[in-house]
Amino acid sequence: MGCTDSSLSTSHDGSNHVKTITVESAERGRSPLGAHIRFLMDGPHGNMIHSTVPPGMVGRACHFRTIDEYWYVLSGEGEIWRSAPDGHESITQLIAGVCIDIPLGTAFQYRCTGSVPLVFTCTALPPWPGDDEAVIVDGPWVPHVDPEPGEQRSE
Repeated sequence: MGCTDSSLSTSHDGSNHVKTITVESAERGRSPLGAHIRFLMDGPHGNMIHSTVPPGMVGRACHFRTIDEYWYVLSGEGEIWRSAPDGHESITQLIAGVCIDIPLGTAFQYRCTGSVPLVFTCTALPPWPGDDEAVIVDGPWVPHVDPEPGEQRSE
């Protein structure tokens, strides 16, 4: 039998074992690189977000201090630049069905190249520790991130 609501499911003994959430009901936020995010899952070994990158947005480039990330593209078109610690660089097209990794220490930058938002899930292992995890670096593209409502635009 499946659970279809967006609440925490409780077993017969009263303990919490499984979670179910919908993208629509997930808490919203903003990544330190600029994407609009929704917090989907959080556990002791990792967590998952749903990311939306608006058309024309170019995220800030960074590398992570302690985590690996795994992305699965749901829709839209974009690109990701990755530069491994050994100096190997690549640019990968992001389209529906593509899955990529960002190993610890890899610098990266992404952008939406299509006319509709780039949408993907992102899993962090171990769990995302906080926004200071992202160390901003220079990437191949000039970042362009729309400000939140009420914020001043800063270039």
